[in-house]
Amino acid sequence: MRTFNTSGPNIPTQHYTISRQNLIKKGINLAENSRYFTIWAPRQTGKSTYFRLLAKELEQQGYEVAHINFENYKEESKEAFLGTFRDELHSFWGIDFSNLGIAEVFHRIGRIQDRKLVLIIDEIEGINEEYFSSFLHSIRAAYHSRERHSLKSVILVGVSNITGLVQDHASPFNTNDNLNVPYFTKAEILELLKMHEDETGQLFSPEVKEKIAYITAGQPGLVNGFGYNLVENFPNSSLFQYEQYLEIEKNYTIRYIDKNISNIINKGKEHKKFIERLLFDERKVAFNIYEDRIKFLTVNGLITFDGEDNIIFNVPLYKKCLQVAFAPPVNGEADYISGRIDLDEYFTENKQLNIDKIIRNYQIYAKKRGFHYFMEQDENGKNIGLKEAALVYSFETYIQAFLQVMKGNSYLEAHVALGRSDLIINIQGTEFVIETKIFKNITQFKEGKIQLAYYLNSLGLKTGIYLVFMDNELQHKAVKEEVEIIDVSTSLNTGNVEITTYLVRYDVEKDFSEDLRKLEGRTKRAYNKKKDS
Repeated sequence: MRTFNTSGPNIPTQHYTISRQNLIKKGINLAENSRYFTIWAPRQTGKSTYFRLLAKELEQQGYEVAHINFENYKEESKEAFLGTFRDELHSFWGIDFSNLGIAEVFHRIGRIQDRKLVLIIDEIEGINEEYFSSFLHSIRAAYHSRERHSLKSVILVGVSNITGLVQDHASPFNTNDNLNVPYFTKAEILELLKMHEDETGQLFSPEVKEKIAYITAGQPGLVNGFGYNLVENFPNSSLFQYEQYLEIEKNYTIRYIDKNISNIINKGKEHKKFIERLLFDERKVAFNIYEDRIKFLTVNGLITFDGEDNIIFNVPLYKKCLQVAFAPPVNGEADYISGRIDLDEYFTENKQLNIDKIIRNYQIYAKKRGFHYFMEQDENGKNIGLKEAALVYSFETYIQAFLQVMKGNSYLEAHVALGRSDLIINIQGTEFVIETKIFKNITQFKEGKIQLAYYLNSLGLKTGIYLVFMDNELQHKAVKEEVEIIDVSTSLNTGNVEITTYLVRYDVEKDFSEDLRKLEGRTKRAYNKKKDS
């Protein structure tokens, strides 16, 4: 029986595998036209599976494909590299390259005229810089004389944008093709899940299929990961349900360490302040691949661009995990909040949860305590975080402390768009959607309300909370606390939803003052010292 693959390239006889025939045809066309091209994508995006399937198809059409991996050659000598290179070529092609240098290897290949050879170099970034340039120059020489010899195509594969890398070495790839290996389409995701359904009889509910497609954005490693973990964690289920999906999502976001997610978080930390801006500030940021931060985050799979060439997050799950990982450490505020919660005051006489009371008490808490507890500082007490992040983390800390006492659950629903996340809370089977918004301008404020309304409609919910943080110095007659009925009619259905807007005011000078944090720090230290004595 086949399984979902979560590590390394797929073996079609062992793993559920999408054939991607249209993409295979593109690769074959490039080889048939003697193109030398690159394939790059972050890890676990399916590129290794793809070029192995491509190699198999090429071999069926009479090509002889040599596939060599140089992942761990950064520190290897030129002699060690050459030894592996010559041995691998001999193994695949049966050609003796003993004692030949890099240029001599390609010179000998260039004298072969009656075969159809293809060379795939995987993990191209792993080659030592001392001889990397010589290697590319030799490929360049072969490229310019390719009409006279048998090396029909060279394919360089890597996890970073190797088109830019090889351009720096004046290789033939500076004017050539990069073959993009996109994430799975929704149709391909459904095809993959159906393979498991057909072979095992174990089904995925339509809602689970939709959630996997959305949260992963079709990232092959994550699609397979959700499938694999559902099967492993719920082996006796005949139908995977939404609640089981949520358990797997929690595994990715808060419970276990996943290599793919850990890599994303570590890359994000290298430009943490910029990532926080993208997480919490809805203002559009123009995509520019030549800007160093944007290039770094793009080639590592964190961000991409939308139809208007503005930055968006690549995968909703990445955005969600980054927001969770960047939350401030436990600072005592959760204990302060939970210790002051009286559950009885949050329920009506009919035992219905009073969500208005929860939000009103948060407003009181925010006014009394401020937001500086959630502002990240360095060891010298200098603010290094964003106030936007502190505002959102303040509410999330409050609601999580409340849910812990109430024994409820919450689910952060991330969207690839910048600065937009909806918090779904579930208390005793009743769900509420809360969208936090940091007011920037009236257009953004109104658009966010409409987005929330349509999102509620997609969930089949009729009410939602619009929690808006607003600078004390800003006043706008259209921004006020109110209950509105918003028409969410579409071509498929009609209906209205109720949006309740709440305002949470903040004072930039008071709430984010470094001096205030330092003073409170000294006060706490003096108190602790007195208590210990």
